[in-house]
Amino acid sequence: MTSPTRVLVTGASGQVGVDLVDILSGAIPLGADATFQPDGQPVADDEFIVLALGRHDLDVTDRDAVAQAIDVSRPDVIVHLAAYTAVDRAESDVENCYAVNATATESLSTAAHDAGAHLITISTDYVFDGTKGTAYVEDDDANPLNVYGGSKLAGELLCSDEDTVVRTSWVMGVRGKNVLHVIADRAASGANVRFVNDQTGTVTLAADLARALVTMVRQRPGGVWHVANTGTTTWFEVARFAGSVLGREDTFATPIATSDLDPAPLATRPTRSDLSTAKWQAQSWLALPAWRDGVSRLLADRVGRRDAS
Repeated sequence: MTSPTRVLVTGASGQVGVDLVDILSGAIPLGADATFQPDGQPVADDEFIVLALGRHDLDVTDRDAVAQAIDVSRPDVIVHLAAYTAVDRAESDVENCYAVNATATESLSTAAHDAGAHLITISTDYVFDGTKGTAYVEDDDANPLNVYGGSKLAGELLCSDEDTVVRTSWVMGVRGKNVLHVIADRAASGANVRFVNDQTGTVTLAADLARALVTMVRQRPGGVWHVANTGTTTWFEVARFAGSVLGREDTFATPIATSDLDPAPLATRPTRSDLSTAKWQAQSWLALPAWRDGVSRLLADRVGRRDAS
């Protein structure tokens, strides 16, 4: 009989973390498509033993605490989801951003290697500068435009060759704070929204990413991978589509340029940072569902969301 796979999850209280812990535990999280099984394998009973660590359970910037947590729990796989994600605040909080996104990732990589565990860590489309003009593949040159992207790239470079780096983008979950909840709240209140139409990328539903990470936990492929929902879009199109799902009129969302934002964002965003998932699909793993499908599921399930904090 095969022993269960021991999985340690950092950042387990975040919007991807809560969904991943649910799936590894055999539950279907809010916003998920229960039929989406990219590797064709449902999660079996007792397939995984999960150690879920939120920010109050483990300070990932404490190298000794990280080493002790891994030494005590002896995981087979570590999924590192803890991150500094305040993109604009990072511009004036550089040291803390790099401590969480870079130094802590190095600590987890080292501790994982010492324990014989496999590390899966999450990075971002913001490692790119947006000038390519087409979707980015894994071996395209990185050139981050902001502190957050730079810290995530530094974390990637501090990983070992055996670690798995998953780049993703525009993550939205039923549980947790994200722009789609803001859009839905405005729609419900009768207000309108203005969103930029000159930033192009790929939406990623937290539940779909979490299910994809289960495949990574099983396969432990190593290297860099792009994982996002299917289809390229803009923030304006996301807002306009959400409004239509929620029954708002065509005038609910107005397109604006990034230069029209007031106040202006502190961090520069790439104008086009959509991620190609061709490498993922070349493994005969199912592509993540279309982004409109994922957004529709999130909006349908958000009424039943619970506080993930």
